[in-house]
Amino acid sequence: MLTADIVEKIRCDAANICGVATINGPIWEAGVDDIVDFEALRQRAVHSLFEHLESMCVGALTVDRNARIAWMDEKYKTLLRITGDPRGKPVEDIIPKSLLRRVIETGQPMPLDIMEFGDRSFVVTRLPLFGTDGTLIGAVGFVLFDRAEYLRPLVKKYERLQEELARAQQELAHERRAKYSFSQFLGSSESIREIKRLGRRAAQMDSTVLLLGETGTGKELLAQAIHNASPRANRPFVGVNVAAIPETLLEAEFFGVAPGAFTGADRRHRDGKFQLANGGTLFLDEIGDMSLPLQAKLLRVLQEREIEPLGSNKVIRVDVRIIAATSRDLIGLVRDKQFRADLYYRLNVVPITLPPLRDRPEDIESIADRILEQLAIQQGTPPRELLDSAVQALRDYDWPGNVRELYNTLERVVALTDAPILTAPHIRSVLPGAQTHPAGATALTGAQLGARPLSEVLSAAERHAIAAALEEAGGVKARAAKLLGISRASLYERMVSLGLGAAQ
Repeated sequence: MLTADIVEKIRCDAANICGVATINGPIWEAGVDDIVDFEALRQRAVHSLFEHLESMCVGALTVDRNARIAWMDEKYKTLLRITGDPRGKPVEDIIPKSLLRRVIETGQPMPLDIMEFGDRSFVVTRLPLFGTDGTLIGAVGFVLFDRAEYLRPLVKKYERLQEELARAQQELAHERRAKYSFSQFLGSSESIREIKRLGRRAAQMDSTVLLLGETGTGKELLAQAIHNASPRANRPFVGVNVAAIPETLLEAEFFGVAPGAFTGADRRHRDGKFQLANGGTLFLDEIGDMSLPLQAKLLRVLQEREIEPLGSNKVIRVDVRIIAATSRDLIGLVRDKQFRADLYYRLNVVPITLPPLRDRPEDIESIADRILEQLAIQQGTPPRELLDSAVQALRDYDWPGNVRELYNTLERVVALTDAPILTAPHIRSVLPGAQTHPAGATALTGAQLGARPLSEVLSAAERHAIAAALEEAGGVKARAAKLLGISRASLYERMVSLGLGAAQ
């Protein structure tokens, strides 16, 4: 059993609670006339701290390194209704649910805990006590509150913070959620049906997918569709365009940056794309543009499933499904030593080649209709309609930029004309090499117009416009009127007045 002197020593040795290093001997402080004994000041501060804690708490006790009670204040005895002297007894005999023995065994503090005593609950803190030589000599426990209800405001604040964190994480996950599915990969051609079949099959596997095809063929859309049909659908989808990020920043972008990794770096850890995509899918677009040194690091990640942030020695395990894409000839790059063969084999597990738009002209109409619907929604206008001749004009073009160029073309047409029905001249007017004429009318040359009265010029222009609309509409006057943006009755009136034939 500990003597009173040893108990007092334990109380004084609570200095280790503060983590203040011992300074032996007096030290002269510049600008101060007196010599300050810092050790004596520290001892007094520790003693005062212990006294304050003891006075503020509803109970305190110390135990030796065998977890036997060395001292218990009167408040604790009253709280536990102890009448005899508890000193020398194992702490569990007096307080059955005490964990001070565990503090002694581990040497680790328990800053805040709830301890049950009969039908009551106490809020407690437990701290180890060390001697001047650093050896563990016991532990001290304080009862901060004699009712757990006192922690309710703190618990409510913690729960609110947890809810806010969960909500923020859900919003972030939603931002990184894939937007497209296979139903949005438009087309009914045999090649598109085969691509969808391969994509759905790949979605049920966890193997790496390599998407090949020209720019604008929909590689990212297909990647998102595969992710959304996979077991990882509720996890993040993170895309990285390798060609769009400077080579010097790619490693940090992929693997993250440790705090203070380099001059000017953030003091906080910055997650890389592999960590952001953990549990989900990482889409690596234009993988053929990656430098050879980074290819070697990516290969290691794919093999070992672990990353090492820039400036850190810590290895982090990641669970990421890779979908890579490129518009370049990877086999040719491997042959020219510009792409690692071992990385190519690692990526080329499930290859899917997307055909260019010119090889599937039968899909152009459905894709164009969907694009016009999207443009109408964005601009808040009724969707435009494509005449058969306009569809044929789209099919006759080569589309080197594929679906992306088709979207750009239709957006230009919509911006340049108010006509509700788009015709072949509308389409041809915005294609490369075409000369732009006023929409909805046949071009009139200066020789045709001549120096005539304005009324005659306007009549001639109107006659040409109606004739062109009738030709485009195949003679169907209702459709011609819609092309011209007038009613059918107005069209009949204008045709009679211009001598274009009797209304029928």
